[in-house]
Amino acid sequence: MRLPLILIAATAAIATPIVAQQAMQAPGSKNPAAVTGGTYTVDPNHTLVGWRVDHLGFNDYFGIFGSVTGTLTLDPKRPNAAKVDVTIPVSKVTTASAGLTAHLLRAPKDGGKPDFFGASPADARFVSTSVVATGQRAKITGNLTLNGVTKPVTLDANFSGAGKMPAQMGGKETVGFHATTTIKRSDFGVAFAIPMVSDAVRLDITAAFEK
Repeated sequence: MRLPLILIAATAAIATPIVAQQAMQAPGSKNPAAVTGGTYTVDPNHTLVGWRVDHLGFNDYFGIFGSVTGTLTLDPKRPNAAKVDVTIPVSKVTTASAGLTAHLLRAPKDGGKPDFFGASPADARFVSTSVVATGQRAKITGNLTLNGVTKPVTLDANFSGAGKMPAQMGGKETVGFHATTTIKRSDFGVAFAIPMVSDAVRLDITAAFEK
C-alpha cells in the first residue's frame, strides 16, 4: 500500500505548480474597455522602435532604437482626441553588428557630412497632429523630427492591450500599442549609399505607456 501513496504524493507535487501556473493570467486585456483615460508616460524598458532597410537587393538588415520617453493623453470616450509626444534618442541606436552600429554613429571625415547619423546625433521626436480611430485601429498623423528635419508621418496603429500591472511590478495602469510606417530617409537628409541601401525605411514600433 505504500507504493501507491508515494506515487500519489509525487504526482500531487508535480501537478500543484502546473495548476498554479495555469491559473495565472497576464494582466493585460485586449478588451478596449480596460483602457482608462488620462495622461500616460512611456515605459522606456518596453518600448522599441525597430527599423529595417534593404541591403544591396539581397536581404534586409535591421536595428532598434530604445530608451524612448514621452507621453500619451487619451480619453476612451473620445479616441480621436488622443495626443502622443515621444522622443527617441538616436545616439542609442543598436544592431546585432558592432561594426554596423559604429558606422551609423561614425564621426564625419575631414569635416564633411556623416554617412548616417554622426557621432552626436540629436534626438528624434514625434508629435501627433491628428488621430483617426476605427475600432481598435487608428491612423496617427504627426510631425517627425529627425536629423534636424521635420516631416509629416502617418502611423498605422493597433491597440495591443490594457490593464493594471501586478502590485509587485508597480501596480500602474498600462496600455500598449503596435504601429508601423515607412519613411524615406533621404527626406531627412540621410542619403548615404542610396540605392544600394534602400531609401525606404520600414518602422515597426511596440509601445507601452503607464500611469
